[in-house]
Amino acid sequence: MPSAKLNLLESLDADLAYQKAILSSVSRTFALTIPLLPPAIEKVVGNTYLLCRIVDTIEDAVDVKPEAKQALSKLFLDAVLETAPVQSFVEPCLVELKNYGNQDELDLIAHTPTVLRILHTCSSQDQAAVSRCVSIMSEGMSRFHGKQTETGLQDLKEFEEYCYVVAGVVGELLTSIFSNHSASFAENIKGHEALAIDFGQALQMTNILKDSPEDKARGVSWKPINTSQPELLRIAYQKLQASMDYILLIPKEELGMRRFCFLAFGLAVMTLSKIATRNQFNSKAEVKLSRKTVMMFYSFTKFAVHSDALMKTFFYASSKSLRK
Repeated sequence: MPSAKLNLLESLDADLAYQKAILSSVSRTFALTIPLLPPAIEKVVGNTYLLCRIVDTIEDAVDVKPEAKQALSKLFLDAVLETAPVQSFVEPCLVELKNYGNQDELDLIAHTPTVLRILHTCSSQDQAAVSRCVSIMSEGMSRFHGKQTETGLQDLKEFEEYCYVVAGVVGELLTSIFSNHSASFAENIKGHEALAIDFGQALQMTNILKDSPEDKARGVSWKPINTSQPELLRIAYQKLQASMDYILLIPKEELGMRRFCFLAFGLAVMTLSKIATRNQFNSKAEVKLSRKTVMMFYSFTKFAVHSDALMKTFFYASSKSLRK
């Protein structure tokens, strides 16, 4: 093998090793679910998650002004779309986030060139899907930087829009990538594409409700004004129903894809069910699933994904508190 090609392979191996390591540092949940996917899909989904995590990190920086966040989001998108050098984003971003507390996420930003190198080894179809997702998320979240208030979002319509640009678009991305790699899924999903948005939004609504005490403590609310928690839980349950329908469209032979989605789905169902049993809670720790519960469900998914009936039975049994 020519030395230049060997060096490229070694470089890619090093980049992928970084991607795997940083993924487990910035998200224990996705570090658990993403490796369930087939290798080609695992690479691009893991890569996209890290790109989205960079967008989230900019949003989470509480001491950075909205205008600066919007500028950083634009620089990041330019780097992803290759309309500007990546360092033109990395250097000003690290300066703006100098007081940011999460060192793993700062390390991820510093390694944006590594993440983008991996993206450029994916198929052109997958790259196009990722670019679309990051563009919608980055531009959408940039619009919401100035809407971070203590009182919350204006109404349910704005809430749905926020959940779309943060996570509904990720559901669309997964659908594109799954379709690129599975002709059977591509056929099954025709006419049902909207379910992908519900799947992403259901997961995001779970995060918003779970994280609401911590958001409130930093003077932010992503919940809509004048909408009660029971009403939000009712909407979340409807989106979970659509999410179940989405997962059932994944062919049984695509066990990795099924398990990836069902694991994320099941954790959301159990978390929302815990929230539904409380009138209020003061910390996400109160509704966080225990490590034992997560690992038990992780094991359950190994055989549950072989049976539509078993997955539906889990959903029915675990969502009783959401149906009241």
